[in-house]
Amino acid sequence: MTTDKDILTTISSLVAEEKSLRERRERGETDADTELARLRELETSLDQCWDLLRQRRAKEEFGEDPSTASVRPAGEVEGYLS
Repeated sequence: MTTDKDILTTISSLVAEEKSLRERRERGETDADTELARLRELETSLDQCWDLLRQRRAKEEFGEDPSTASVRPAGEVEGYLS
């Protein structure tokens, strides 16, 4: 069962990877195309994690079972900004 703590741990890990990737790019250890592709993946994963956490908290707030929240497809989560 996934918990809020698990999701926050994943978010922290993704943010750390994003920071590391940017630092490697600054040192010239990775190329721009590789960096851009991975950053897009990280941003999408982060958006999905934050969305899942919001779903869980909303369900809990309204007396529902937070474990029924699920990861939404990337296209749906990314579409929120459109």
